[in-house]
Amino acid sequence: MSEFTDYLTDLLDDFGAVRVRRMFGGYGIYHEGFMFGLIADDVLYLKVDAENMAFFEELDLPTFTYLKNGRTMAMSYRQAPEDFLEDRLVAADWAMRSLAAAQRAKRKKPAS
Repeated sequence: MSEFTDYLTDLLDDFGAVRVRRMFGGYGIYHEGFMFGLIADDVLYLKVDAENMAFFEELDLPTFTYLKNGRTMAMSYRQAPEDFLEDRLVAADWAMRSLAAAQRAKRKKPAS
């Protein structure tokens, strides 16, 4: 993978086993089959929803966006705070919130 993804999997060891998968020029971060984070251009973004959004807004963390057909598209991921990458306990706490958001999103999707 990369030095950054290796560091991230080590950092999240207290949270639990994470799996990193290449996707669209970046990486998806998974725990127990749920994608709770993504890495684009060596920046970590975490899954957000209505229940955990306030934590990200309080720190004014930017939304993950990308260009598609000349338009800026936003996804339900926001940049992780700086201290996420510096403290295992902080990382585990934020990861748990984002994992819960990913689990809630999956429950809301209709069965195929």
